[in-house]
Amino acid sequence: MRTDMRKNSKSSWPKVIARKWLNIPSGAEEFQSDYAVNGETGDRRKSCCDQDYHSIVPGNFSGWLTETAGGIKPSKSMPEPPPVTDSLNPRMFVGTWNVGGKSPHEGLNIRDWLSSPAPADIYVLGFQEIVPLNAGNVLGAEDNGPAAKWLSLIREALNSDQSDKELARCYSGATEESSPSSLQLEQQASLKPRTSFTDLLSMEDELGEEDFERLLNLNTNSSEEGSPSPTYMSGSPARQRFCLAASKQMVGLFLCVWVRTDLYKHISNLKVSCVGCGIMGYLGNKGSVSISMTLHQKKFCFVCTHLTSGEKEGDEIRRNSDVAEILKRTKFSRSFRDLRQPFHPENILDHDKVIWLGDLNYRLAPGCVDTHELLKKNNWQVLLEKDQLRIEQRAGRVFSGWEEGRIYFAPTYKYLADSDDYVVQTSNSKEKRRIPAWCDRILWKGEGLKQVWYSRGECRFSDHRPVYSLFSVHINLVNKLIPTAISCPPRFSSKSALSSACGAKVQAEELLVIPGHKAT
Repeated sequence: MRTDMRKNSKSSWPKVIARKWLNIPSGAEEFQSDYAVNGETGDRRKSCCDQDYHSIVPGNFSGWLTETAGGIKPSKSMPEPPPVTDSLNPRMFVGTWNVGGKSPHEGLNIRDWLSSPAPADIYVLGFQEIVPLNAGNVLGAEDNGPAAKWLSLIREALNSDQSDKELARCYSGATEESSPSSLQLEQQASLKPRTSFTDLLSMEDELGEEDFERLLNLNTNSSEEGSPSPTYMSGSPARQRFCLAASKQMVGLFLCVWVRTDLYKHISNLKVSCVGCGIMGYLGNKGSVSISMTLHQKKFCFVCTHLTSGEKEGDEIRRNSDVAEILKRTKFSRSFRDLRQPFHPENILDHDKVIWLGDLNYRLAPGCVDTHELLKKNNWQVLLEKDQLRIEQRAGRVFSGWEEGRIYFAPTYKYLADSDDYVVQTSNSKEKRRIPAWCDRILWKGEGLKQVWYSRGECRFSDHRPVYSLFSVHINLVNKLIPTAISCPPRFSSKSALSSACGAKVQAEELLVIPGHKAT
């Protein structure tokens, strides 16, 4: 049996290599997600015993009860709810980390990296070099083992009891002004005395099932000294506070988006796109992984990149070229569902709000003297005058019209392993001597994005330090219909239904003849 498996594995190698060298897409539109949806978020036919299966029906089909990803809505013959004029200001945490080809160990603590001045509602986390960039990984089959480990660590960190306590302590203000969020309720419950049982019952009709359950648990346990946090448990998917919206890997690049469970129902049109800019200009040792999604009718794009390395003169031009190629070649495919929508973004700049993160590899321009002395004095502003990204951006050669926050932290590359010393600071190191630089960056483009924090973590896991940013995102909800609350689905890993081969399953009673309609 093992011999057969080895033969199959070896026989598949030429096909994998041929696809990569010829740039033939292979599952490029597939991604992993917790959502129990298949990418089709349009109207769907409702069955009396409908559970996990549904059948997509044409938009002009009326007279039956239909439902969308946001819950059940009336058919066209029934009056629609009035429009709501409101705004939403969720917080978005964006982080990037080049982990140097190392797979995470079980006890790795990433909570310090994921902590910020205020809790976030959305986490966008990009990694570079999650696998070594050797010939086997670049030319061969995808090694998704490290990605699974990172997802497990992130899930545990975002849904742990400790993160819930920190969130309840420092969260200020609800993200949705129209109704109290579950996070706001946690804070209120931790500050106020126990709520009476009568008051709790009166809140049940005003709150969603999920929020009411959390408040009930908090109130019940508030008087028990030393009791564990009564919030979501990381081991129970139905009780998680954060769900995985989408994740995608291309060789060493890995991008994942996590959202609060009460926001998941407002997310649609999840798409992914990968662009290789490495060997021969096409292989995935360098390039980008992008995720497109719609939140409350606003279109977001997250671009995780690893650009050409090197600190020789002229290498910055190659990095500029990588950016241009990614902008040109990133395409988000359209399904037949998208054709019914007035507009759906097909490339990066079509989106309302874009976040670009990653190891951009821009270094300090040659001729920067006294680097060592400036590092010892923490004189970042003088060093930043030689930063290639800023020089190229000011000259209009790359990222024209994009924004980046002020940098008040030390260069993020290159460190000795498990040390706070840069490689350039030691003369006896066997590592390549590299001038410290701000390789790891986060930029953005689009209205309604306000950066409130830009900093770096101090984990010594790799030769890069992680970088993170916190954004306040303004979303106008004018003409948005009142959504129907639904609970987060059980944890579910699926492939995107962008592939047309994914057929719908129809319940038996849906095959009955419908009065007034002729069978075709």
